[in-house]
Amino acid sequence: MRRYETICIADPDTGEKNRAGLFDKIKNLITQDKGIIVNFDEWGNRQLAYEIRKKTRGYYVCITYGGTGELVTELERNFRLDDRVLKFMTIVLEKDIDPEKLQQEQEAEKATDKNASSVTPEQNDTVAADIEPAPETESAADSDSSAIQPDQEENKEESQDTEEEK
Repeated sequence: MRRYETICIADPDTGEKNRAGLFDKIKNLITQDKGIIVNFDEWGNRQLAYEIRKKTRGYYVCITYGGTGELVTELERNFRLDDRVLKFMTIVLEKDIDPEKLQQEQEAEKATDKNASSVTPEQNDTVAADIEPAPETESAADSDSSAIQPDQEENKEESQDTEEEK
């Protein structure tokens, strides 16, 4: 089994339900072919580097998964047939990986997603309130900058005179 990463750019003009249907189809294809989805990360609408099918924006999705070459072939075939997909690219991250390791990474990814979503804004505020600000200290550079040297004062006057002449 190999680890792959596929970046898919979907049409930004498709509705949320239609896009969700496309992503469900992708997930089902991977699981049907005995693949393991490690991470399904939706990056959202972004500016394209160049126009694709007269579109300047695209909805980006990054899928990290484990599977075989046949799975990638089938997935890319479906991308080519689906008009909602503007562009895609698949790369091999690791050539030989243990399926059990992928399962563990999948569980770890789910656990971090649950932990991130379980923190409420109120909890964030209480954590931020517990942190004390660092004491402000005056550095030597700050105290010296307030005192102007006589030579610097003359240079300032000369620069002001030249600006007035312009």
